[in-house]
Amino acid sequence: MDKIKVTGGTPLKGSVAMSGAKNAALPILFGGLLTAEPLTLRNVPHLQDVQTTFKVLRGMGAKAELATGGTAMIDASTVSKLEAPYDLVRTMRASILVLGPMLARFGHARVSLPGGCAIGQRPVDQHIKGLQAMGAEIEIAEGYINAKVTDASGRLLGARIVTDMVTVTGTENLMMAATLAKGITIIENAAREPEVVDLANMLVKMGARIKGIGTDTMTIEGVERLHGADHAVMADRIESGTFLCAVAAIGGDVTITNAEPKTLDSTIEKLREAGLEITAGNDWVRGVMRGRPKAVDLRTAPYPAFATDMQAQLMAVNCVAEGTSIINETIFENRFMHVAELNRMGADIRIEGHTAIVKGVAQLSGAAVMATDLRASAGLVIAGLAARGETIVNRIYHLDRGYEKMEVKLSQLGAKIERLA
Repeated sequence: MDKIKVTGGTPLKGSVAMSGAKNAALPILFGGLLTAEPLTLRNVPHLQDVQTTFKVLRGMGAKAELATGGTAMIDASTVSKLEAPYDLVRTMRASILVLGPMLARFGHARVSLPGGCAIGQRPVDQHIKGLQAMGAEIEIAEGYINAKVTDASGRLLGARIVTDMVTVTGTENLMMAATLAKGITIIENAAREPEVVDLANMLVKMGARIKGIGTDTMTIEGVERLHGADHAVMADRIESGTFLCAVAAIGGDVTITNAEPKTLDSTIEKLREAGLEITAGNDWVRGVMRGRPKAVDLRTAPYPAFATDMQAQLMAVNCVAEGTSIINETIFENRFMHVAELNRMGADIRIEGHTAIVKGVAQLSGAAVMATDLRASAGLVIAGLAARGETIVNRIYHLDRGYEKMEVKLSQLGAKIERLA
């Protein structure tokens, strides 16, 4: 099993290009199921989760290919098996996103209950509730969601859906289902994340009629069919934020290209508070750190607030910051599993319920640590960059799910980092 070895203490300098966003690419790829015409997607990252998505699509009979340059072609005209099996879905929660498109286009679907990172329960009850409101009959049996359309027209029906909580994948699933439903669907308490917006923009290119994109109330007027389209996946705001956190933790001067700074407001605000000097243009952002960071408090919440996917990375910065910070995690109940590993490196972190109290130390020490989930992996790499000596990050298959060649990109910036087989 691959590992990452980091030798800390070297400031980062130079320029690095960001990849397409994992959290946008996965729903967009599954959106290809909504049409029998080819879908061309650009800026698709080469990630383990993307490869799993392709396996799910191919397993259903669709043609799905990813070229070296990040261009993907999805052709769902050949879909013949309306099932997403456990052996694939168990590794990636986003596989639940086949449910809405399959049900909308084909009238029935069988999808395994999903897996993914062990950071919390992340139930799919809001997906099911919304689809039932649209006329789907749903049964959960033997670990599978069995769904079918009951209306004589063979189509889902427009409905008013109010989700009990803000759910990104729930909003995406219901929005995709509504594009082919008969009538008008209104989704209230909808997620506003940039990745949801990117999916909606792609669906509009395919002929969907969606109003309220980027707001908490979306109105979708269903159409009989969607067509193919050509769409570029947005830049990964979490990858951008991760690299900015790395500069804040170890120091240096780094320019991030192929970025979308307008999606980074909450992250930039916190890092500026920590002392990172940030300038930005339309598609680039530069971070300069001249000394030790200052401790910053944070509270995770749905967009546009601070993203839970950035919590572990900023915690790593706070570990070496001057002062004490309070981190309140409100999204996932198990998203402090990296704390024990950071403490192995000499961090001073105490957990009280959903709150972490981080007392900054002058220096972390390299150690062997174990990644517990995707973003924890990135946090541990950042801690290793800021530590004295060598850090070995084990179980980096988590890292490969969401970061494209992170060790290569960090090496371009002067970091002493390598992958070990």
